[in-house]
Amino acid sequence: MVCRALALVALLAACARVPQDDALARLRARGTLRWGGDVQGGEPYVFQDPRGGGLIGFEVELADALARRLGVRADFVQNDWQTLLPSLERGDFDVAMNGLEVTPARRARVAFTRPYYAFAETLVTRRDDGRVAGLADLRGRKVGTLDGCLAVDLLRAAPGVEMVLYEGVEEPYMDLERNRIDGVLLDNIIAARYGLPRPTLREAATIGTGVYAIAVRPDQPAVLTAVDGALAAVAADGELRAILARWNLWDDRQVALAATAPLDRDDDARDGLTLAYLPLFLRGAAFTVVISVLAMALAIAGGLVLSVARRYGGRVVQAAAGTYVEVFRGTPVLLQLYVLYYGLAPVLTLDAFTAAVVGLGLNYAAYESELYRAGLEAVPAGQSEAALALGMSRWTTLRRIVLPQAMRVALPGIANDFIALLKDSSLVSVITVVELTKQMTITAVDVRGWLGPGLVCAALYLALSFPLSRLARRLERRLVPAPA
Repeated sequence: MVCRALALVALLAACARVPQDDALARLRARGTLRWGGDVQGGEPYVFQDPRGGGLIGFEVELADALARRLGVRADFVQNDWQTLLPSLERGDFDVAMNGLEVTPARRARVAFTRPYYAFAETLVTRRDDGRVAGLADLRGRKVGTLDGCLAVDLLRAAPGVEMVLYEGVEEPYMDLERNRIDGVLLDNIIAARYGLPRPTLREAATIGTGVYAIAVRPDQPAVLTAVDGALAAVAADGELRAILARWNLWDDRQVALAATAPLDRDDDARDGLTLAYLPLFLRGAAFTVVISVLAMALAIAGGLVLSVARRYGGRVVQAAAGTYVEVFRGTPVLLQLYVLYYGLAPVLTLDAFTAAVVGLGLNYAAYESELYRAGLEAVPAGQSEAALALGMSRWTTLRRIVLPQAMRVALPGIANDFIALLKDSSLVSVITVVELTKQMTITAVDVRGWLGPGLVCAALYLALSFPLSRLARRLERRLVPAPA
């Protein structure tokens, strides 16, 4: 057995020493260049053709051009933009190409081809806020940007500016129109298509420049050389310019890219996860607790009203309460948060924190109502009849006889729902709330690793949820009546 184990270890070690540079041979044998991107990024990068027929965009055309020169076909792989590099490192696709801005943090992590597009960071503000001419004029105010982009570094370096992170390109401009934030800093491509067409917004300034390039795993130099050579050919014969011109992207900044060589890696390692990040995690955990407690209080009150309405209300009240429960249980909480925060913004403009509490509270009220309804049905009907016969009103009977017993039955389920709500609070990051999970993703990008931040995040969630389960058991034991 020992010999077999040693042989297995030797075999694994030998496999680990196999050069990773045969990736190009596998790519050619497969006949596809798999490139990762995110359709949510929208026009003009990669998006669904509104007329049907699949994906379109300037990066779709560029991927096709590169694949032709490699003798294969392009195969798009959908991936969340925030996790493009981790997925590339996992081997989910051959290259990542989706408006990836070349930053020192990314250059230390992956290899990049020569750039294929040069952009400028555009600061957009409301038209009636004409005194803003740069980030210095936004000290003490909120500026939105896309999580993980170059603008994050620029905003971190701007004194006194409060950064608000988004996961989509249109949402920050919507919030800017609704006075939820005071400015948006994003690439000029994004600003020109999603921000500046809005009549209430204007371009206030250009803050820095950058380039897009194609990311390749650093242990696959042959793939890097081949893709970079194909990109050089696409640029040399004018096809890159034709693609950019078709999408109204060609400008003076692109002329200088023709002579740009592949980008060297930046091996200056950033500090790993340290205790300096602990206050940020604790702040995220505090937000998670506050949001969860307030949302659960709303859910308990709402669920109680719904359960009483469904059991004791008239036909119309019962139908309305039942419809509410089915709608909120039958649709995803993420969708409900989007509708509440963005969809209803023209008629109901809530700040992100309020929308998070209300959204989670309304959703969990539907689940709580079912727990209370089961608890109400567990109380023998004879007790209510006896109380009414003694002259108690319906409300007094509920308050003194029925509800205390129903709550005891429902208590374990309430505790479980609260623990679930703690974890579901991570979804509120889509409406710009930086809670515990969102802080974990931000830190993972900063330290260029997911394992450490993920373990810290998991430990904090466990530290929050475990005492709740213990408390629920203790309360349940205390509420059980002593034997006669």
